[in-house]
Amino acid sequence: MTQIKSTVDRAAMAVSGGLILLGVVVLGLIETLAGQPYGAAPLTNDAGEVIAMPLIDPNLRTGLVILGLVVLLLWGLYKLATPMAGGDTETTPVESTAD
Repeated sequence: MTQIKSTVDRAAMAVSGGLILLGVVVLGLIETLAGQPYGAAPLTNDAGEVIAMPLIDPNLRTGLVILGLVVLLLWGLYKLATPMAGGDTETTPVESTAD
């Protein structure tokens, strides 16, 4: 049986996929190309002074990924709440003859 994707399905997949890819791949690539440091926490010297910070806040990246997952969760709940299109909801009894 083939599934027909509605506008809501396509929008949910595009938005959630875009947010997750933006948070993981795009911002990760930008962070890598920016150079050191690669960690999520600022680097400090022995005196406690901040000597290097990540270019993109890790909370922003995490928030984008979580937002993408929330969109997928809401889409899944929507799919559970709506009935399947094109299927019969009632069955009619069929008479058959016995031998």
